[in-house]
Amino acid sequence: MMTIEWFTQFLAVAAALAAAPLFLGWVNQCRAWLQNRRAPSVLLVYRGIRKLFHKDAAVAEPASRLFIFTPYIVFGTMVVAAAIIPSVSTRLPFGTAADAIALVGLFATARVFMSLAAMDIGTAFGSMGARREMMVGFLAEPALLMVIFVASLISMTTALPVISERLATQALTLSPSLAFTGVAFTMVLLAENARIPIDNPATHLELTMIHEAMLLEYSARHLALLEWAAALKLLNYACIGFALFLPWGAAMGEAGPPALLTAVAFLALKLLVAGVALALIETLSAKLRVFRAPQFLATAYLFASLGLLVHLLLGA
Repeated sequence: MMTIEWFTQFLAVAAALAAAPLFLGWVNQCRAWLQNRRAPSVLLVYRGIRKLFHKDAAVAEPASRLFIFTPYIVFGTMVVAAAIIPSVSTRLPFGTAADAIALVGLFATARVFMSLAAMDIGTAFGSMGARREMMVGFLAEPALLMVIFVASLISMTTALPVISERLATQALTLSPSLAFTGVAFTMVLLAENARIPIDNPATHLELTMIHEAMLLEYSARHLALLEWAAALKLLNYACIGFALFLPWGAAMGEAGPPALLTAVAFLALKLLVAGVALALIETLSAKLRVFRAPQFLATAYLFASLGLLVHLLLGA
């Protein structure tokens, strides 16, 4: 049985690594279609990463080892997060090593290293992007933790695979507490992944950038790893949403190859729908001013708190 579990673990990580650039390309393609623009290929992200890996890295003279090691640390944390999230199956050997709260800590670790590396060179835009990134993270993490607390109170555990299993076995009903927290989680997903309305991943105007401003000094394989890590982070957040709000379709318990193939097919279907929904939200939204971001994330925290209160007071 351990062999099957480790095979499932390998399949989950491999599927996340392979699907992350494809999912980002699908979101970009849907967004272009909705905006009546010529859509880029879904493989464009793959091609960009491959091209960057074949270039020679140029590192600024004042860069320290922190600047050089950060892309590997950030990419590694995203891979570890993908190994914990029950995207394909709930029986993952790494899933028992950390709960959902520790998963939030992994994302925070990547953010801290990214911000420190952006300030390491001493450029104005890197420091500005780092400060904005920390502001967004400081406000988004409490809302994300509140979402996890609601799900953990419903399932009586903070282990994400167990939460997914217990929510999947419940009757299919509209839960007001999960509805409120679902809205809050969607808002956090947009903020944490530098999507509209908080940030525009396609912008090249330094004064409005948040995430991209921290990558201006990176090139070649370092930039490729950071771009891949950003795509993997978006996929990880989508899979967390599936585990909390759409757990059906993942392989539960000790699953064989047929169940795993079915789970991969369900995951692909969920990602297709999520990509369309994300592109639709971004198309219908306008980018907020930087100083409006705290209000946006405060609203997310308010929705998560309402979900908690509804569950505690009404049990729904």
